[in-house]
Amino acid sequence: MSFELGTDGPKVIVVGVDGSDTSMRAGAYAAGMARRQRARLVVVYVTGVPAASRLVAEAAGAVEQAVAEATEDMRRQVEQGALHAGVNAEFIAVRGDPYQELVRVAGELRADAVVVGSSRRFGHRFVGSLAVRLVKAGRWPVTVVP
Repeated sequence: MSFELGTDGPKVIVVGVDGSDTSMRAGAYAAGMARRQRARLVVVYVTGVPAASRLVAEAAGAVEQAVAEATEDMRRQVEQGALHAGVNAEFIAVRGDPYQELVRVAGELRADAVVVGSSRRFGHRFVGSLAVRLVKAGRWPVTVVP
């Protein structure tokens, strides 16, 4: 009698973070899952695209500076969280629509699982949150962390 050598479960876990409480809990959950499964953890931080074309040059510069600072702060938080959880985490910062960018990154990395935090916005009950849209896409198992 022989047995299969290898692992079950995800090998690449993508988690979307935006700094909200639910996304940070999703990051912690994904880190624990990656540690237990010995999986690759990829943390995707998506920022919106500022409407710089409508801003005067001075304001556009200030917005770009704020986005850069927020991205570096998130990178530091991810590094500290990964160290605390005992996992290696890759940090990817992208700009655009959170749904489209998570789908793109997860597709490129051939992710086995996607983890996101639940939305706290009232309108998302009717319009559809990021989590609902990812589940409906049906391309990966999606874990939604409250």
